[in-house]
Amino acid sequence: MSDAAISDAAIKERPGAQKASAQTDRRQFVTMTVAGQLFGLPILDVHDIVVPEKITRVPLAPAEVAGLINLRGKIVTAIDMREVLRVPPLSTGQKRVGVTVSHRGETYTLLVDAVGEVVELDDSNFEANPPTLDARWRHLADGIFRLEGELLVVLRVDRMMQIEG
Repeated sequence: MSDAAISDAAIKERPGAQKASAQTDRRQFVTMTVAGQLFGLPILDVHDIVVPEKITRVPLAPAEVAGLINLRGKIVTAIDMREVLRVPPLSTGQKRVGVTVSHRGETYTLLVDAVGEVVELDDSNFEANPPTLDARWRHLADGIFRLEGELLVVLRVDRMMQIEG
């Protein structure tokens, strides 16, 4: 799926999202799930959605680096979002989805459990990170949206790429 594939036609309203009005600012997010938690990335940060066939491990790389993938002839670093978020790993053999982003001119694929829909949310519903949010997650997140029955944590690509060695 490319930027073109993530079009206005793909935007769906999630429970808790409000209809657009002429006076409110709205933002679009690509939603993804890691360990049962809903996360969002600003749609403009997402370049592609892929299902990597093969991930080649990199010796001595930080745990967050799952390895390298071939993305249409370009070698891309795959980042394990379960490691970044410090949640337990998936069972061996389970396929994950890659959300491709750029940071400082380099392309990365964030490995997540699942990619959801594109949502459009009203900025007036955006909140700062709650103090009860895990400290690691607070550092990675820009803030949250409270949706019906779930919390959407908005991630920042620049902060996720500050991988500790």
